Amino acid sequence: MWKPLDTRGWRERRRGDISGVLGSVREIIDAVQRDGDSALIELSRRFDRFDGDSISILPEEIEAAYDEVDDRLIEALCEAEARITHFHELQKSRSLWLEEIEPGVTLGVRTRPLDRVGCYVPGGRAAYPSTVLMTAVPARVAGVPEICICTPPPGDPLTLVAMDIAGVTEGYRVGGAQAIAAMAIGTETIRPVAKIVGPGNVYVTAAKMLLRDEAEIDFPAGPSEIGIIADLTADPSYIAADVLAQAEHDPHSASVLVTTDAGLATRVGKEIERMLASSPRREIIEQALTHSGYVITADRAEAIRVMDEIAPEHLSLQVADPMGLLGEVGHAGSIFVGPYTPVACGDYASGTNHVLPTAGYASVYSGLDVHHFCTRSQVQILTPEGLEAIGDVVEALAEAEGLAAHAESVRVRRRG
Repeated sequence: MWKPLDTRGWRERRRGDISGVLGSVREIIDAVQRDGDSALIELSRRFDRFDGDSISILPEEIEAAYDEVDDRLIEALCEAEARITHFHELQKSRSLWLEEIEPGVTLGVRTRPLDRVGCYVPGGRAAYPSTVLMTAVPARVAGVPEICICTPPPGDPLTLVAMDIAGVTEGYRVGGAQAIAAMAIGTETIRPVAKIVGPGNVYVTAAKMLLRDEAEIDFPAGPSEIGIIADLTADPSYIAADVLAQAEHDPHSASVLVTTDAGLATRVGKEIERMLASSPRREIIEQALTHSGYVITADRAEAIRVMDEIAPEHLSLQVADPMGLLGEVGHAGSIFVGPYTPVACGDYASGTNHVLPTAGYASVYSGLDVHHFCTRSQVQILTPEGLEAIGDVVEALAEAEGLAAHAESVRVRRRG
């Protein structure tokens, strides 16, 4: 299972082929647009074995969920939420800044939160209350007044408690492409949102891509992955543990070790076999390991180049001088520096966000943060002195482009 990996084309294979599901997803979108709530209920019964008749998660259900969740888990969610909130508070921009860059010319930026956002929280194989925190908390910190969450039925109690802790304003038990369609288009119960964030399977991703004219999205986010750069100082048991932790997410998860030490790759393989023997998710891990492996490079520079081509969702630096390497690596969704920084901490409670671009999209997208939930307007204020200072430039360029009215809009003010 643990084998040399040819990274050529790896990123393209990781992105998958959504073309195979586009027809089905378009049919789902059309059904939701045509039939609204009744389509959501019918699709949920078909795909999620839903046996109810209401998609809304009521406040009393959330209150009752607290009685079904262990107090220790509630405390853990609260502690994680506090750290996530603190980190995202550090990202906030000033609501307005202005600076006079020359006499009479003042420029700035006004930042405002979106009015309403939708967060998708997967269900399926497991409950993901951590994704509730990761999607809703930065929206709340940004100041978004309406935060809607959709998650597959029936709605795990731990997920419902996380919704309350995160400050979600409304929740719905609906999953898959139909949930994305409902948040983008709207139904009788679910009002449309301005932006949809959160990870999902190929159907969810396809729906997000098809509905971008209706609602903006964060970025494509598919099966999870980790890239590890390690040298001979790395502990093979730490690396093996990180590989298994990534692999247990999903059969399509992947791990790539890039190292200058062939012996390390062999030792990691032995540790993987040893740990896998007692793993409760062995079947899923074994499938994920078919997408995983290692690359042996001649030197550190080649290791960096290979990893930058991969542009992994998670990047772990397990080398003698991880801080030095941090300044050299290029593209990654989230970077974990040093042997005592497992990805699992970022998944849950360090405070950073775990909703990240996958499949090489980290080369052009950034992970979810407060800025995803804001719009920024550029501001300019000119006095007569400022207009006079730049008037000749504006008039000359406007006339060169054949836009006489542009030039005249400046000229008429300068004439007084």
